[in-house]
Order: sequence, then C-alpha cells, then structure tokens
Amino acid sequence: MPASTRSRHLPDPKEPEDPGTTAENPGITEKPGTTGKAENPETTGTSEEPEAAGNSETSPDAGNPEPPQDTEPGKPENLQNAETPESDEPTGTPEPAETPEASASAEDSENTENASRQPRPASFLARLAHWRSWRGRHPRAARALRWTATILSAVLVLGALLLPNQLQMLRTDQFLRLPGEAIIAAALLLALPRKPRVAVAAAGGVVLAALTVLNMLDMGYAEYLGRTFNPILDWGLLDDAQSYVADSMGEAVAVGAAVGVVLLVVGLFASMALAVVRLGNLLADHRQTATRATLAAGTVWMTCSALGLQYTGEPIAQDRAATALTDKAREVRKTLRDEAAFEKETRVDAFGNTPPAQLLPDLRGKDVIFTFIESYGRVALTDPEISPGVDRALDAGRQALTKAGYRAKSGWLTSSTFGGGSWLGHSTTMSGLWIDNQQRYRTVMNSDHLSLTKAFGKTGAWDTVGIMPGVQKAWPEQRYYGLDKVYNAFQMGYQGPAFSWSTMPDQYALESFQRLEHGKDRAKPLMAEIILTSSHQPWAPVPEMVDWKDLGDGSVFDSIEKKGQKASDIISDSGKSRVAYGKSVEYSVTALTQWLERYGTDDTVLVFLGDHQPITRVSGNTSVRDVPVSIVAKDPKVLDKIAGWKWTDGLKPAPDAPVWRMDSFRDRFLTAYGSTPHPTK
Repeated sequence: MPASTRSRHLPDPKEPEDPGTTAENPGITEKPGTTGKAENPETTGTSEEPEAAGNSETSPDAGNPEPPQDTEPGKPENLQNAETPESDEPTGTPEPAETPEASASAEDSENTENASRQPRPASFLARLAHWRSWRGRHPRAARALRWTATILSAVLVLGALLLPNQLQMLRTDQFLRLPGEAIIAAALLLALPRKPRVAVAAAGGVVLAALTVLNMLDMGYAEYLGRTFNPILDWGLLDDAQSYVADSMGEAVAVGAAVGVVLLVVGLFASMALAVVRLGNLLADHRQTATRATLAAGTVWMTCSALGLQYTGEPIAQDRAATALTDKAREVRKTLRDEAAFEKETRVDAFGNTPPAQLLPDLRGKDVIFTFIESYGRVALTDPEISPGVDRALDAGRQALTKAGYRAKSGWLTSSTFGGGSWLGHSTTMSGLWIDNQQRYRTVMNSDHLSLTKAFGKTGAWDTVGIMPGVQKAWPEQRYYGLDKVYNAFQMGYQGPAFSWSTMPDQYALESFQRLEHGKDRAKPLMAEIILTSSHQPWAPVPEMVDWKDLGDGSVFDSIEKKGQKASDIISDSGKSRVAYGKSVEYSVTALTQWLERYGTDDTVLVFLGDHQPITRVSGNTSVRDVPVSIVAKDPKVLDKIAGWKWTDGLKPAPDAPVWRMDSFRDRFLTAYGSTPHPTK
C-alpha cells in the first residue's frame, strides 16, 4: 500500500504471544506458525529504523544492522490510533491490473526501502569520540605526548620572548635568561576564568608570533640593508626581495621560497596561539603550584634586576619582548611625523628659483657623465682581503687615463643607505635631500625640488639621457630627474645572458651608451646618468672584459656566464662572497676607465661614485657607510674649480680624505661650477 495509508494488524487476543519475538521486538507480537514468512516492508520499514538508531551507541552491530527476520508484523498494544486492518482474504472484487506507472512507482518505493536498510557508517561524532578515547586505551603514549606538547609549547613561547633581532646575537646563551613578560602573563592567566583566559592566551600568542616575524625581518634587513624593518614603509620591499631571488636564483626558487615563507608564518601564528593556550590551561589545572612558582619567579626576576646580575655580559632579568614592541611603536610614530616634516623640507631649495642662465655656467660645452657603480663602498678600498685587486684595477685605470691626458680627484661621501636600496643613494646625491626610506623617496619623486640632472636640462644647453640596465618596467622617476630619454634593459639591443641580478655586463651598457648617444654628432653637449649593475649582489657569475670590437649584441658573454660561479655557490659563504665582490668591483672600474680612455674627448667630464656599501656579509661594519667619489676630466679648469674641496689626486681617495654627507654633493657641485643660489620662497 502507499506509505500514506499504512496500517498495523490488530492483535488477536485469542492467540498467545511468542516470548522470543517479544523480547527481540518489544511491542510487536507474532502468530504461531508464521516464522519464515516474508515480512511486509510497508509495515516494518519505519518501525525498525528508530530502534537501530537508538542502539547505535551500545550494540556492536549498531553501525551495521542486519535485516530483521521474516515474521508477521505484530500488533501494537496501543490501539487508539490504529487503523482497520486490511484483510488477507479475497473480497470477491478482483484487483485491477497494475499499470506500468504503478509498477515503476512500487519498484522505486521498494528500492528506497531497501536502501534505507543498507549498512550506514557511524556518525562523525561517534568516530570522533572513538578517536579521542585512544588516551584511555594507551595511557603511557598519551602521557608522553602530553608532556612533549607542553615542553614544546614552553620552548616556543620562551624562545619568542627571548629571540634577538640581530643575527650576531643569535646564540644559545641569549636564551638562558628570565623573561619578565612570561611572569606577568602567568599571573594574568591565573587570575582569569576559563573563557577569558583562553581568549587572552590566544591573543597573546598572536602578538608573540607577530613579534617573532618582526624580529626575523629585522635580522634580514640588518643583514642586507644595515637597519631594522620599518613596519610602516618596508612591506613593499618584500616584493623587491622576491624579484631579487627570482633574478639571482630562478623563478622556481623564488616561488618556492615565497610559498614556504607564507606556510611558515601561518604555522607560526597557529602554533604560538595554541602553545600559549595550552600553557594557560596547565597553569589553571595546577593553580596552587603555579601561583607559588609565579611568585618565586617574580621575586628572582626583581632581585636579578635590582642587583644587575648578568650572564655572558647580558642581564639575566630580561624584558626584550616589551622593549622590542616599544621600539617598534616609537618607530611608527617617528615615521608618521617624518612624512609631514619632510614634505615641507622638499619645498625649500637653495637653487629652486635660479634662472637657467645662472645654472652651471662653468661646464657649458662639456659632456658631463654621472655614473653610479653598484655597491662600490669604502670596504673595496680598505679591506685587506678585497682592496688589493681593486687597487690594481684603479692604478691601471689611472695610468692609462693619465697617459691619455686625464686628471682626477677623489673623496668620500656618506651614503643614505647600506647594502641595498640603490635608488635612495641615487636620489640623495641628485636631490640634495637626505632620502633614507621609501616614504621620503616617493615624496621627493612627486615634488618639484630641483635635481642635479634636471638642472642641466633646465638650462637648455644640454641633451639629457639615462642608461638604466637595471630598469625592467615603467620608470616614472624620469620626470623628476629631467631626462629627455631613458634606455632601459630592453632598449639597448642586448641578446646575451643575464649575470644573476644584472641584466647585462657593464662593458656592454657603456658600449651601448657610446653607440646610441655619446658617439653621435649632436648640436648640444650631453649630460648622462648611467647606472652600472655588474657589481650588484650576489656577485656570481662575474663578467669578464672582452675586446670592445667583439661585443656585438652581447652573445659573446654566453660562454663566460656558463663557466662562472652560480649564486647558490657563494650566497651563504662570507669568504666566497667577499672574493666575488672584489672581482665584480674590479670589473666595473676596469670597464668604466677603459671606456673613458677609448671614447672620451677633450670635453668629457666623468663623475663616478658608489651608491652604498655592500651587505654586512661582505662589509661587516654597518656603522661605516662611506663610498668613493671621483671627478675625471682633461680640461684642468674643471678640476681647478674643486681645488678647495681638498680631495685626493687620482682615482683612489686617501683614507683621511674629506668625508661629506651624500646630500651635500648637489649644492657643492652647483656652487663649484658657477651656479647662483636663488632660494624658493
């Protein structure tokens, strides 16, 4: 019958009940002699399922119920809602033939009923309960795992509290301290009820994870840029870091490193939050003992702090995490204040209103070339392991240039950046403003502050060009620098291999400058800004000089690149990095001095300098940020104009030669060559 008209057979009071059947199926009776008869699915399909479900927790077969025995359905004891039973005897009226639709409906109904009887998996909660009960089945393993998790949680939390932010301080003895923050946190968690305790512990774990990430970033930035990570300004530089890895070691390595870092950071945040929650629960479970231990630790910390007790030269009582967070907060406030102050500073310009005719009159008719040599710092000329090779290259260049009629003077400039961020050094030199972070850089690039290169263009007496082999995308800075034309990495016809980060060897870039601009007949002299990149880290492989006539499209460098070292061979080895750095500077200096000897004229004036010191792995001392600067010319009047600077004769400045801040160079240069100050109002 259709499910909507199901009925139950009423029991016959004259027939005795079968005790066995009643025990198995309470509330259902069975007529004697009916065992083995097929059970009517319409009368039992709904009565068996609730029983199976109700016994799923206690019966071993609850999750896999067997179909019931074929019996005649019993009759319920409650007859109030029973329908009149259907008769098994024929009524004399033949049933109509079953239509195909009815047959299909009956078959579907039977399939549905059969499907409902198929074994079903245990519920998720039941499986979860079974899994969680393993502790009871394996108490020793559970106890060992519990202690292991607790110890690892304590190590993770204490490590985060005591982690330094400098690589040279990353020693075992730095972690043998007593962090005051842990004592305060323990006291707080002991005082809180469960729900607030868990919430506070999780939040504290997130803060600790964030502090750990900041400390790791500080280590990386100190190694490569000689400063700590600025949480306001430096997030964008992480993209540059990935690009550097891709250019130096391949796209696959860069992607893998990025994915790995993201997974590590996510895992760190989750693990730290769970660790603090676990320790908080442990304190609450042993409240009396934990309270005593916290009071004792606090007493020890205050005693050590008051007496100034130290271990390996560092205080035993530490508050490193709190100090780090305070320092970062102070840095954020300073950064926000600096933005408004520097914007006002860019409006003040000693030469901002100088008429074109009064700018650089003593250099009219000269081809003036400003060249930055990547990572060319004081260490290249003073380090006993690096300087011998660089000295030989400078001496050879000086001798060749002297023979060609050139003279030179050299001094020192203190760069606004260290290890990287070359654009900060370039902009500081050219703007006369101290640009040591990305915010200041963006501000000055969007200003009308006069750059040294723009001063040449403002006169109308020079054509201005830029040779930028390191530029591989749009470069809106061209407007600020006032360059009529800029040649990027794709506009010099180079078809040879890249040398790690450097898109082309310096020799090829200089030859391209000669072919595209300097060697052409022109109505005006030329002012050029050239950025040489072969001495950019990781300094492997390093190009070699080839005959200038054989440069062609750069394919000649294929074999040189293939036989050179790989970045992965030296990037983690300080000794190898120092040797490779020295060779790269030798190459850049040689390429530049040979170019001047080969293509320079009586009216060529070359100003070349470094942009910053190399990274800490090579230069070591981050407190020294000096870079060499030299001016080379044939016309003696050019060097006579700077006689008052007291610079050293030649291409190598003496160790005690004058040292100026890099942002002072623009005004000194403009003044030396006849420019008249007219400050902006």
